[in-house]
Amino acid sequence: MSVDTARRVLEIESRAIADLIDRLDERFDEAVRRINECEGRVVVTGMGKSGIVGQKIAATLSSTGRASVFMHPAEAIHGDLGMLVAGDVLLAISNSGETEEIVRLLELVRRIGAGVIALTGVADSTLARESDVHIDVGVKQEACNLDLVPTSSTTAALAMGDALAVSCYELRGFSQQDFARFHPGGRLGRRLLRVGAIMHSDDSLPQVAAHADLKVAIEELDAKRLGVVCVTDDDGRLVGVLTDGDLRRRMLKQSRPLSGRADEAMISSPQTVGADALASEALHRMEDKKITSLPVIDEDRRLLGVIQIHDLWRTELF
Repeated sequence: MSVDTARRVLEIESRAIADLIDRLDERFDEAVRRINECEGRVVVTGMGKSGIVGQKIAATLSSTGRASVFMHPAEAIHGDLGMLVAGDVLLAISNSGETEEIVRLLELVRRIGAGVIALTGVADSTLARESDVHIDVGVKQEACNLDLVPTSSTTAALAMGDALAVSCYELRGFSQQDFARFHPGGRLGRRLLRVGAIMHSDDSLPQVAAHADLKVAIEELDAKRLGVVCVTDDDGRLVGVLTDGDLRRRMLKQSRPLSGRADEAMISSPQTVGADALASEALHRMEDKKITSLPVIDEDRRLLGVIQIHDLWRTELF
C-alpha cells in the first residue's frame, strides 16, 4: 500500500535527521563563526538535487540577513566563478564529496582567497579533505527501495543547512524587526506589519483638549469618522477617549447630555498600543476587548495616532 511506503520513507528520513545530532561538534561552531564573520557573501554550490537544496539554503541565509547567492558549479567553471571574490565563503554540498564539477572548483576558489565549508556524506572524500570546515551529513540509506534516489541524503543536507542558518542569525541577534525588513510582501509581511505603518495620524487624527467643550469633541468625532476621539492634556498626553457608544449611553442617562467638557464625558485609562507593536497584536487586543479603535501612544503617553479594526481587516492579517 502507498501508505506503507510513505510511512517507511518518513521513518527513514526522520532517522537520518536525528542521526545528525550526535555528530555536531566544534566543526559546526567553526562553520557558524566563518559564516557570521564572512566579509563578503556566502556562495552556495551543489550539483543536481544537492544544488536544489543549496538554492534553498542560500535563500534562507539571505532572508535572515546573511547575504548569500547560489552558484551552479558547472556554470562556475565556464565563467560564473566571477561571482566569487576574496572574503566570500563557499558552502559546497555533495553527498559523495567527489562531484567532479565541485572538485574542479576547489583550486580556483583557493586562488581567489575564499574559504570553503563542505557538507558531504563521506568524511574521507576529496571535498571533505580539501575544505576548511567539513560537516558530516551522511545517511545510512536512502528512503527509496533501491537505495539510489537522493531522498534521505538531501533531507539531511537541507536540515543541516537550516541548522546553520538559524544558529547564525540567533548569534547575530537577528530580531523580528530585522525579519520584517526582509519580508515586506505576502502573508509573512502582513503578519509583521507594524501599527505605525497603518495608523491614522496628523490631519486624520481625531483629537481634542481635555478642557474643550463636549460639542467640539462631538464635531471632531463626526468629522474624522473613526468612531472615537482622543482627549489629551496640554502636553499632548492621552488622558481618555470618547466613542460613539459613550455618547449614546450618556444621552440615555443625562438630562443635558451635550453640555460640559470633553474630560467629563470621556473614558479614562483606555486601551492603547505602541507604534512599534505588531498590527496582529493590535487586532487581537481589539477583538478580545470588543472595541474597534486603539489610540497609539509613545512611552510618555503622547498621542501619535489611532488604529481602527477596519484598517487591520483590510490588511488580511487573519
